[in-house]
Amino acid sequence: MTDNFTWNRKDFLSIEDLSKDELETIFAYADQFKQTLDRTQKKLPTLRGKTILNLFMEPSTRTKVAFEIAAKRLSADVITITGDASSLSKGESLRDTAKNIAALNADVIITRNSHAGSAYYLSKIVDIPVINAGDGAHEHPTQALLDCFTLRDHFGDLKGLNVTILGDILFSRVARSNIWALQKLGASVTLAGPATLVPKKFEEFGVKVHHDVETALKNSDAVMLLRIQHERQSSIHFPSLGEYTKMFGLNKKRAALLKPEAIILHPGPVNRGVEIDSQLADSEKSVILKQATHGIVCRMAVLFLCATAAANNLMNKISANE
Repeated sequence: MTDNFTWNRKDFLSIEDLSKDELETIFAYADQFKQTLDRTQKKLPTLRGKTILNLFMEPSTRTKVAFEIAAKRLSADVITITGDASSLSKGESLRDTAKNIAALNADVIITRNSHAGSAYYLSKIVDIPVINAGDGAHEHPTQALLDCFTLRDHFGDLKGLNVTILGDILFSRVARSNIWALQKLGASVTLAGPATLVPKKFEEFGVKVHHDVETALKNSDAVMLLRIQHERQSSIHFPSLGEYTKMFGLNKKRAALLKPEAIILHPGPVNRGVEIDSQLADSEKSVILKQATHGIVCRMAVLFLCATAAANNLMNKISANE
């Protein structure tokens, strides 16, 4: 494995907390794991004997399955618990659930929760690594990893790229994590969508904000589309889906404003005919399926780094006490 990079964090909670060097460390390992995807024997012995616990309190397809596959490719044992199948549905606190999981000898907890800050909270009450798979509208750090890895895979370097994130920014944890990651890696970020979902206050993050979609798309190297986060909204922020599509949906005419070599990203699930025309979602410009594949190797890298750092820290403690 790669020897020129170090990782000292117990947990993986937020892109905002990471340095550019730490992001590059993750990508270096993801690059190596990517080379194993086409092998006949895809499993590596790296985390054999480790138990990974997926604690998913929100619905998920890509993230949950990618973490399961990533752990199994590293030869770890994987257990997935969903919200209605956990003791949380019986009134048990998140703290007690996590404490019991640790007591049952799990080595890593991967958590998705509707409450912002839940991953940070868990990281303070258990000694094992906690990996954030999405906490409310706060962050979705592994999604930003795979998005940036996909851009890096296509362009070679993110420095100087113009990336437009189009859609529901206000309620999107994906947008927040990508804003941090893209800028740390040298890209310029433009946010676009209706004023109710893309308030000017986001300019405080160092990004451009446009409510005219054509202006936002001009000369973009990549556009990342986001669905409307209905589950996090308590009021209506635009007249109708039809109105949204008419004003902000990516269609063939608007896609022509992008640079010729530009690519289209989407974290999924895709609402075809709303934020993007179906033909564009399936076009050569689309890297949506590549994103899903890259989600495996980026999560393999995070699992490996956190589990290895935890094991090294434990050995250091044992040595210090001898």
